[in-house]
Amino acid sequence: MATRAKKAPAGSAKGKSGASLTAPPPAEFEKDEELKAYRDMLLIRRFEEKAGQLYGMGFIGGFCHLYIGQEAVVTGMQMAMIEGDQVITAYRDHGHMLATGMESRGVMAELTGRRGGYSKGKGGSMHMFSKEKHFYGGHGIVGAQVSLGTGLAFANRYRENGNVSCTYFGDGAANQGQVYESFNMAALWKLPVVYVVENNRYAMGTSVTRSSAQTDFSQRGASFSIPGFQVDGMDVRAVKSAAEVALEYARSGKGPVILEMQTYRYRGHSMSDPAKYRSKDEVQKMRSEHDPIEQVKARIIEKKFADENALKAIDKEVREIVSDAAEFAQTNPEPDVSELYTDILL
Repeated sequence: MATRAKKAPAGSAKGKSGASLTAPPPAEFEKDEELKAYRDMLLIRRFEEKAGQLYGMGFIGGFCHLYIGQEAVVTGMQMAMIEGDQVITAYRDHGHMLATGMESRGVMAELTGRRGGYSKGKGGSMHMFSKEKHFYGGHGIVGAQVSLGTGLAFANRYRENGNVSCTYFGDGAANQGQVYESFNMAALWKLPVVYVVENNRYAMGTSVTRSSAQTDFSQRGASFSIPGFQVDGMDVRAVKSAAEVALEYARSGKGPVILEMQTYRYRGHSMSDPAKYRSKDEVQKMRSEHDPIEQVKARIIEKKFADENALKAIDKEVREIVSDAAEFAQTNPEPDVSELYTDILL
């Protein structure tokens, strides 16, 4: 994470205060940043691949939504955040957990319903939390987390702690009414919240061009004078630059910002979705031309920050972490029956 003292460039979307924001160019990463981005995104990719395998083997029940293809969004955002900033998102949440620093073992164990999971095996894929890592879920109700994320921002303003709530939601959730109620309050009270719209183009399975009258999601807050801009969500450098601008704006008391991350998921909406609403050629084109991890890998090699052998070593290390998590998630005991009556609000 960035340090609190770090300043982002002032930026042409206008906010309520009259200030404006302009989408900055992609950041120029140093060696350490490129390698960190590569490792962090690779961990998410390998973790999700393994989760898909375990689901197919019957170790993971219920719903399971994979983040494969979208890794640059949460990785770039996290690179610009500071300690204390919060993250809240929807049900495609494993990548967000790992990016905040939550342990692979705990996340995978929760997927398989084991005691060692972050919600003691009682929450599963959609309901994991970590107060220590400032991760507030994982929410199964479409758009519900937007109101909660706005509430986190209200708490930050009330406490004057200088933190920002990073509230993620998808292009499908962007059409929910509670999203606009949240926009209104956030703009009215100038709450420190960055709304991150992860536009992966299909919501559950319907193209945005068929379901949304306004397909520029960065402008969804225009009637509330909330500034926003579109970001190449497949380029971790572009995400980090945009995040720095948005976080500084929100943190300085000017109010909310909307970032539309133009991204893409390679898999179906969930594990039960065959994704027949798009062609294989479309998916392959995205993989071959815009893959976020391959872009970083190419830059690392081009700049001679590392060679193929060094990158293979990183991949090997990541695979070992994921394999260990999978082993733990299959052998860790299930919760005791008594856990049915704990952690319940009456």
